[in-house]
Amino acid sequence: MLKSLDLELCLDKEAYKSQIENLMRELRSLQRACWQQKLPVVVVIEGWAAAGKGKLVKTIIDYMDPRGFVIHPIFAPSSEEQSYPFLWRFWQKLPPQGKIGLFYHSWYTRVLEDRLFGRLDSKQVPIAIRDINAFERQLVDSGVTIAKFWIHIDRKELKKRLKKYGADELSAWRVRPEDWQQEKRYKKYRSLAEDMLTSTSTGDASWTIVEGNCSRWARVKVLSQLVAVISSALAKKQALDNVSSVNLPAQEKLLITEPDYLAKVDLASGLEKADYEVRLRDAQLKLRKLQLKIYQKQIPVLAIFEGWDAAGKGGTIKRLTDVLDPRSYRVSAFSKPTEEEYSHHYLWRFWRKLPAKGSIGIFDRSWYGRVLVERVEGFATDQEWQRSFGEINEFEGMLTAAGFVLIKFWLHISPEEQKNRFEARANNPFKQYKLTDEDWRNREKWGQYYVAVNQAIARTNTPNASWTVIPANNKYFARVQAIETVIAAIENKL
Repeated sequence: MLKSLDLELCLDKEAYKSQIENLMRELRSLQRACWQQKLPVVVVIEGWAAAGKGKLVKTIIDYMDPRGFVIHPIFAPSSEEQSYPFLWRFWQKLPPQGKIGLFYHSWYTRVLEDRLFGRLDSKQVPIAIRDINAFERQLVDSGVTIAKFWIHIDRKELKKRLKKYGADELSAWRVRPEDWQQEKRYKKYRSLAEDMLTSTSTGDASWTIVEGNCSRWARVKVLSQLVAVISSALAKKQALDNVSSVNLPAQEKLLITEPDYLAKVDLASGLEKADYEVRLRDAQLKLRKLQLKIYQKQIPVLAIFEGWDAAGKGGTIKRLTDVLDPRSYRVSAFSKPTEEEYSHHYLWRFWRKLPAKGSIGIFDRSWYGRVLVERVEGFATDQEWQRSFGEINEFEGMLTAAGFVLIKFWLHISPEEQKNRFEARANNPFKQYKLTDEDWRNREKWGQYYVAVNQAIARTNTPNASWTVIPANNKYFARVQAIETVIAAIENKL
């Protein structure tokens, strides 16, 4: 593939000048249209060392409004970034709706330099490729436009440029030992690049291979393709915006062929207060000791709590954290997305709150809101929430592959018990703030939520990210079972 490129392609100065000015003006106009239509754009610039990527980025932005783009030069991950799954740092940098993010190097360093220098085990390569493809497909499905460019030069040109940059005191600092390794192991690196290009050039996130020996040719080709990609994306978005989505009627009951996980829960399960206090104290002390072990072993733990309104999530989380060292855990509560969160992929806000290695994260509500509240209340289209089952499984697969202990709880209560708790809150001046009009409205859609919960469990109950459905009519029983389940999951990992 790369070996057969015609790297002699070039443009003379006059032809270059006449084209590049028009392209940059057109790109500026498209940037304005992206802002108006709230189209996020991700531009990935990859290629050989000294291939001219820096000057290419400068050409792209020369006529653009600096308020509408961000450049992300990607270096080796920091110690903090190494404490998370490798895609974590890139989720932090994704552009919101209407803006352009330019990645000077990107997530592809994982399957290029990390692979060349042995920092990525060969067995992990297919997993990294799978995760990258899933990442890009999720972005495209949510409306992000991706343009990816590989700038290719031959070995002779690479060596000449490295020598030139190394001899210039103003640019010598940018020439890394790793860059010279690319030249010395040129054929190996080219082979890795070809494998990467073949494996990750997908329908809506395809690569454009750019002949880079002539910098003028390279810049015109990149800008021409970028203009074409953004223009096509804007036209497509405008067409889709003019088509109203049609949602199917809400499903009130499970089909006879669908499993009813909630019906199998024994809501009569309970604990007397004396037994509860003994088991709770024992479990809390055990969890406190395990907190030290996961810190020593650098294991990240994430427990997510879902359940009916008034099912006792808050009280359970309180007992879970009562004796933990507060420096090594964080509770994150999620409700309606903020304006900033809404301008990104729905998983973006959850990636940002993941626990680092050696710590515990506790989520009060989670990404399952996409297939529960957003589904039932109509905040997500049928296409969006149905697609989310696969995205959630991919996300959780990335976490468990990165060493996470992932525990998922659904706290189940009966509608009668929920009503009793609502009324108790209404009559308690210290708890009235917990009860909203929305809670009462949600009760009217109990059947729809019942279906949504069962379907969510059925479609996301995987071997490494299984659900634990807890009978929570008795709060004592629910609290103890949740803590003991967390303990068992950590012990199993250890």
